Amino acid sequence: MGQFEGRAVACFRGGRMVFQDLSFALAPGGAALVLGPNGSGKSSLLRLLAGLLKPAAGNLIYDGRPVAADPDLHHGRIAYLGHLNAIKAVLSVRENVATWLPGGAAASTAADAALERFGLLPLAAQPARLLSAGQRRRLALARLTARGGKIWLLDEPSVGLDRESQRSLEAVVARHRAAGGLVFLASHTAIELPDAIELNLSDHRPDRLPELIW
Repeated sequence: MGQFEGRAVACFRGGRMVFQDLSFALAPGGAALVLGPNGSGKSSLLRLLAGLLKPAAGNLIYDGRPVAADPDLHHGRIAYLGHLNAIKAVLSVRENVATWLPGGAAASTAADAALERFGLLPLAAQPARLLSAGQRRRLALARLTARGGKIWLLDEPSVGLDRESQRSLEAVVARHRAAGGLVFLASHTAIELPDAIELNLSDHRPDRLPELIW
């Protein structure tokens, strides 16, 4: 797994510059905690890192090569969890994970292993529409961990989780990092993320008049 870098990255959305001149470098196993008040661009940064938005300035580099040189290759190394769980209510809990995985019966086995990490295996055959909000979030996390991906982008991943489920999240993040994976995490809840760098978007607000910013 390679190093992921941002070099003087800027984000322009909704007719305004959200942040600018943001740089970072994460080696394999690294993590970044994305900080800032509401509206500072935390979700926008994660979407930009996922390749869903293009930087207004600067570059993203993976393993010495610009991400923009091969967007499809970059998408293949990303696992992204946004605010929405994207759960298909008509599918079972197991199917919501397995349908994203290759391998037929192997996919079902991998799905069950991911569900067990988040305490959902007893509900595997249940329709997803019957899940509570917290269970839906755990299902979204199980799907993300089953799919893998070198770079995990987690936007408020602990929303709706109880303490036990949050510990499960911390454990899978630690395991991912130990295998050389990278993690970017934005959260208003304290989540254990040892040795993480901080990307505080408040430090990268553009130098504009307030009425042009807000």
